[in-house]
Parts: sequence; structure tokens; C-alpha cells
Amino acid sequence: MNERRTSAYTYKDAGVSIAAGNALVDAIKPLVRATARPGADAEIGGFGGFFDLKAAGYDDPLLVAANDGVGTKLKLAIDSGRHDTVGIDLVAMCVNDLIVQGAEPLFFLDYFATARLDPAIAQQVIAGIARGCSIAGCALIGGETAEMPGMYADGDYDLAGFSVGAVERKQVLTGSRVEAGDVLLGIASSGIHSNGFSLVRRLAADRDWKLDRPALFDQDKLLIDWLMEPTRIYVRALLPSIRAGTISALAHITGGGLLENIPRVLPIGLHADVDADLWTQPRLMAFLQAQGAIEPGEMARTFNCGIGMVAAVRPHNVAAVTAALEGAGEAVFEIGAIATGARGCTVRGSAGTWSARADWSATHNA
Repeated sequence: MNERRTSAYTYKDAGVSIAAGNALVDAIKPLVRATARPGADAEIGGFGGFFDLKAAGYDDPLLVAANDGVGTKLKLAIDSGRHDTVGIDLVAMCVNDLIVQGAEPLFFLDYFATARLDPAIAQQVIAGIARGCSIAGCALIGGETAEMPGMYADGDYDLAGFSVGAVERKQVLTGSRVEAGDVLLGIASSGIHSNGFSLVRRLAADRDWKLDRPALFDQDKLLIDWLMEPTRIYVRALLPSIRAGTISALAHITGGGLLENIPRVLPIGLHADVDADLWTQPRLMAFLQAQGAIEPGEMARTFNCGIGMVAAVRPHNVAAVTAALEGAGEAVFEIGAIATGARGCTVRGSAGTWSARADWSATHNA
């Protein structure tokens, strides 16, 4: 029988350190201030964050909201001790979902939960979040750090992000502008991004990958560095073309790959035809496919296959959009076109043909 305790209990006895949380807030304040932008002073510590749309220069804005996480890539980060880039992934997964609707990300909030707060790890993660916000041009205006003993295993933590953007009403991208004959431009990914990591981790375990050694396909870079490469943020590269009206629609290639994501921005009666032979599959994707003997159709539904974003563009706008994106540092490929047909996507290549049909509403958020 447990002996009854007679001394006073404290929250710290239960595994929660308020002092550590306060110290973390003080430590990250300079990181947060560095993300300030017109409309937000980027101070934290209150009960909420303010944003002034008028100060941001909008006339007739619509607000767009997105939230997301980084999936089981987070487990790989924890197991490998690579905490400094998953914050970028977290921001990217949210703000890339905003830009495909034409919205400029304005501000971001994060949720960091753990069994016991390790200030050094938390600061690395939040520094990555602040870096992602800076890349996207949005302000980190707040967040929540939660210690929950018994909810998570020691050393584990979880992340979630929430972002709000704005778009002038006349510039909204819903897919309604897409027409047969539009050209599909693929914008290169930086790697796996943040989808498909349950399969990646399964392969790593089954094939006994040595993550801390050079990759088989690149002796100059560790395999873990290839896997943890943060998700590319496309906001600044795409905004000028969106505001110029030269893009018909955008699809963020996340879970579901090319096959499932492109149809999400197509009106009923239009079909996306993608030619997989029009770009070279990155070495990392080829490695994953070979290691798992993954069928090409499964690759096109699970991974981005080297294309992180797809733009539907009128033929007469292709040169201008390509030049703008390449001028912003992006690699761009003409990967296919829009045709009449059942709403969906077909990916063709020398290895075969795979199709997916869309059954949801044409206005389903990307």
C-alpha cells in the first residue's frame, strides 16, 4: 500500500515546470520579433495576437485559414535529434495551402506539446518555425507550449500549426478559371517534403538504413540530411504571378501525390494529363522507389515525385510565369495540360499509365 503523502503538492511535482515555460517564452521573443511585418508587431506573451489588415494594404480582402502538422517526419526528427528544420516544414505545410488559393500568409501560430519541456529542443523547433515564417513573409504572432506528463513518451513532442492569409476578392483562386488547353507547370520540390514518411520510416527499418552515413546515391551528403530537407515554401515566388492574374489555378502536391491533388482544383468536365517523362525523377525519389520496389502508380499517389507545386496557366502566359518563377529561384517544368473529360488526373510515362478521379466538390479547398 502506498504511503500517504502529507507534504504540499506542486505543479512541478506532477512534471510541469511553469518556470521553464516562462524562460522559453523569453528566449524566443527575439525570434518572434524578427518575423514582424506590416499589420503585425509580432510581440508575444498576451492572450492573443492582433493583425491589422488595413496596415497590410488590403482593400477588399477575403481571409483564408489553414492548419496542418508534419506527420511522422516528426518522429524521424526526434529519433535523429534533428529539431532545427521541422518548424520550417510546419509553416510550409500551412502557408503553401494558403498560396494555392491566392492568399498571402499574414500570420502564424504554433502548438508545441511534450511530456516534459526541454527548453533547448523547444527553442530549436521554434527557431525553425520563425525561419519558416520569415521565408513566407508572415508574422509569428503567438503559440502554445503544453507540458503533458503521461500523454507523451519521454523525449517525444508534437507540433501543429495554424495560419491565416488574405487575398483580394478579385484574385481568389478556386479552380473556376481553369480551361481546357491550359498548360501544367510543375515547380520542383526540395525533397520528400512532409508526406509519405510512414512508408519512408518503414523502409528505413526494414532495409536497415544507416541514416548517419552518406546516401548511396550521393557520397557528399548524409542520408538523414536528404530525408530531413525541409519542405519548400513557394509563397514569395508565386505571389507576383497571382497578383498579375497569369495563373489559373495552383495545386499543392502533398498527401495523395500528383494523382490526388491536381484534380482538387479542376472544375467538373476537365481532366489533367501529366507526362512523367517531361522531368527527371530526383535521385532521392529513385532511391525510395528502388529500395521498396514501389510501383510507379504508388509513387505518384504517395510522394510528390519531385514536383511540389503545380500551376495551371494559359498558353500565352507560360513564358511570363516561367520567367517569374525561375527569377525567384524555382526550377520549372512543363509537365502536361488540361483537357476535357471526367474530372481527375492521369499520369503517363514510359513505365505505364495511372489515373485518379475526383468525386468531391470543385470548390474543395486545396
